[in-house]
Amino acid sequence: MPRVSPVAEVESNLLQAVEGVDRSFLHQSYWDQNEFVLLEGLIPRPVIEACLIEIERVEPDIHRNYVPGHKQGGSVSSYVIREKAPAMLALYRSPALRMFLSRLVDAPLMLCPEDDPHACALYYYTKPGDHIGFHYDTSYYRGARYTVLIGLVEQSEHCRLVARVHKGKALTEISETRIPMEPGTMVVFNGDKLWHAVTPLGTHERRVILTLQYVTDQRMGPLKKLFSNMKDAFAYFGPAALMYRPKAKQTSSRDGTPFQTDAMTNHPILRFLAGAGGAPLNCNS
Repeated sequence: MPRVSPVAEVESNLLQAVEGVDRSFLHQSYWDQNEFVLLEGLIPRPVIEACLIEIERVEPDIHRNYVPGHKQGGSVSSYVIREKAPAMLALYRSPALRMFLSRLVDAPLMLCPEDDPHACALYYYTKPGDHIGFHYDTSYYRGARYTVLIGLVEQSEHCRLVARVHKGKALTEISETRIPMEPGTMVVFNGDKLWHAVTPLGTHERRVILTLQYVTDQRMGPLKKLFSNMKDAFAYFGPAALMYRPKAKQTSSRDGTPFQTDAMTNHPILRFLAGAGGAPLNCNS
């Protein structure tokens, strides 16, 4: 009997997982909480186990970062994940997961461009005091940017995701939630709307999070691109993040303009979502 490929196995497990979710209740919860939702244990154990093998494989590529008064920790960029972590890459690119997320947020989601080191990244909290202060996952893209956090390792009593769900509204409406990111737990939110942080790691503790980023428009203005690159180099992935040049597979449109192929572009559900939102579904839009 032929062995199932790791990519196919990831997709099969994810498809089964998202089919078992009460989508109506989840959709309502997401919008009631200002575009934020917690899904405990959504990612199946076989997918998590494949990712756990890969987080050990990419540990030599961790870039430690420190921003005084704001953050310290370790990061592995999407460039490394594309080369060394096929299960995590399959998780990020999963058509089943992206369709599920698109229906949740009422928007046709696209993968980030190949030169975005945040597209699919790992954050390692491995030294006492590793943390990140309150912030938004601000979108420098012309459209919205959505963050998906997936717990892989949670060996801490102190290090927690802190989410202030209604930041920007009346103070009495702010609901602060402290979330242990157990393996398989997933958090989804609009990056411009959730005010969030990670509390400091304690001694002899360890925490590893996989983050996935999706966008509604892959374009970014030149000034914002420069600012985004500087932030990535300084606060996350080091100078190597500035030197990467993607070798993306490209095809050509009828007018000769190159664009990245995207297997989800022709999916009927995403076309429906795009039509409902009044925007064309174009992987280069």
